Amino acid sequence: MGRDMPIRALAALLALTGTAALTTALASAPAAAATEPPNNPGRPVSGDLRVHDPGLVRGEAGEPWYVFGTGDGAHRDGTIQIRSSSDGHEWRLAGTVWDRKPDWITREIPGVDNLWAPEVHEENGTYYLYYSASTFGSNRSLVALATNTTLDPEDPDYRWVDRGKVFESFPGDPYNAIDPGIVVGADGRHWMTFGSFWSGIRMVELDWPSGKAKPGAPVLHLADRQQPPNAIEAPHIMARGGWYYLFVSLDSCCRGADSTYKIAVGRSRDVTGPYRDRRGQPLLRGGGTVIASRSGSIVGAGGQSASGGLLAYHYYDTALGGDFRLALHPISWTWDGWPRLD
Repeated sequence: MGRDMPIRALAALLALTGTAALTTALASAPAAAATEPPNNPGRPVSGDLRVHDPGLVRGEAGEPWYVFGTGDGAHRDGTIQIRSSSDGHEWRLAGTVWDRKPDWITREIPGVDNLWAPEVHEENGTYYLYYSASTFGSNRSLVALATNTTLDPEDPDYRWVDRGKVFESFPGDPYNAIDPGIVVGADGRHWMTFGSFWSGIRMVELDWPSGKAKPGAPVLHLADRQQPPNAIEAPHIMARGGWYYLFVSLDSCCRGADSTYKIAVGRSRDVTGPYRDRRGQPLLRGGGTVIASRSGSIVGAGGQSASGGLLAYHYYDTALGGDFRLALHPISWTWDGWPRLD
């Protein structure tokens, strides 16, 4: 499918396969700079905001900020895009992780166009960049890893090293290995959440510091809508105050002004669950407290990550013809410890 195919038609086609969420890959193009949208939610941002599935790295005082996003198949072979900002307000396209996808990915996933849904985790001076590769309508998918010792492209040590495959799924598996998220438990064990449609949100333990799936580790089940097409994906877990908060995206991404994506959350005392929403409904039984949905011209919020007290996500603006944009929204908290986006 060409990248100029209308998003509405593409979403309708993918709905037949139960994988409309995977349209994030095509919706990343083109990469021209965008002006500030009229109803920019959360923190004011401007510049090049055409980002899908933002993986945010919030800079400390005086340090640059970075957002990693789904690649554009027409630009540098669809590798992960990088945007930067000196202050978290004005953003520019700073480049891509590589000029070409690793050859082994195109061998493993024939027909792969671009790389999706990056997540960046920093530990002991190393940046771990997780991303996914797949094709539309298939769960022949994988999560891969690259590492770097700096995010500053001017640093002489700047180089993204391909570390290969982390985890994969095949036709016949009950899950889809895309949309990785990384979390460290209170005991220091590392976990990767993933999942899109199929049986919902899953989790696997990682070997550390290799960052790869631990051999023989069971694939845990965290969230499931319990009804087809099981439109839930993009898991991200953050820890706060003795709780683990699982953020997910529900419903349909990437239909422009017709997108129905929304962000929901549940929490657990244990990183591996069970997760429940504010009403006590298990996320494994269709629960989830919605914290971002339609508001004015803003529709289709989802593909989220969190860093430094901000929730990054993409949305569609009906005032801009349904074009997509980046949002950085401060997370506030209710008296009983639930996140909200004011």
